[in-house]
Amino acid sequence: MSITRKHTALPKARILIEALPWLVRHNGKKVVIKFGGNAMIDEDLKAAFAQDVVFLHHAGLKPVVVHGGGPQISAALDKHGIVSEFKAGLRVTTEDAMDVVRMVLAGQVQRELVNLLNEHGPLAVGLTGEDAHTITATKHQPEIDGELVDIGRVGEITEIDTGAIEALLADGRIPVVSSIARSQDDGHVYNVNADTAAAALAAALGAETLMVLTDVEGLYEDWPNSDEVISRLTASQLEKLLPDLSSGMVPKMEGCLHAVRHGVNTARVIDGRVPHSILLEIFTDEGIGTMVVPDEHVVPAEQEGDAV
Repeated sequence: MSITRKHTALPKARILIEALPWLVRHNGKKVVIKFGGNAMIDEDLKAAFAQDVVFLHHAGLKPVVVHGGGPQISAALDKHGIVSEFKAGLRVTTEDAMDVVRMVLAGQVQRELVNLLNEHGPLAVGLTGEDAHTITATKHQPEIDGELVDIGRVGEITEIDTGAIEALLADGRIPVVSSIARSQDDGHVYNVNADTAAAALAAALGAETLMVLTDVEGLYEDWPNSDEVISRLTASQLEKLLPDLSSGMVPKMEGCLHAVRHGVNTARVIDGRVPHSILLEIFTDEGIGTMVVPDEHVVPAEQEGDAV
């Protein structure tokens, strides 16, 4: 090998060495990733996401993917002549709509993601919250103007059973979970918010981190007056901000708050529009997005770019 060729390979070696401390620190740790936003629509971003998750797996982490499918559900409902209606930021899910939601999440979005991951080996296994009682829920009725509103088959999570997911992780697999829950009391199924489901699973699994892909750079300091992103905040600081957040960010940030208050070390919202944002977040000093930590948790300055 010539000297010139050796030198051109050096940047690759430096990148690998930069990742070494993170590889050592995260080995064997569980990370729950909520897949959503533009990353689940754009073909290149989908492929990059699958590569990132498989990389985490081969790097010694234990990724668990949770997904919803808002745009795909809306398109399928339109195709079936069912009007999409939202109340309190949640999709009104009639019995007919629930059939479509179930079909799209478990039969379309999940299968596509599982197949993308499995292009890299026999790794991913799809399941829904119905399987092995993974997610149990009761009917959720949001309060609007002081009154409880019926929004159909929308569930509030009451219990998580991690047995099936733990078994898959122990077998070296990557679980891909659709945000559908079994009913606690009436034998039906519920549509549950995927951000909420990811946070509940992260807490129940004792995950090291929760990562939520979004279509924004993170939590803004003073939106719309400023596009300055808050890089790090504690659970208590986040709780104070929740009432003023946009409706789209509320379930994501509530999920982060739930996770770090129930044993998850850190929770992050990151920009899923950036290719390989997951790897940038975990394996480099240039952390992106907004990191939420427990109140008593102090992150040294040199680790602030580290998600887990």
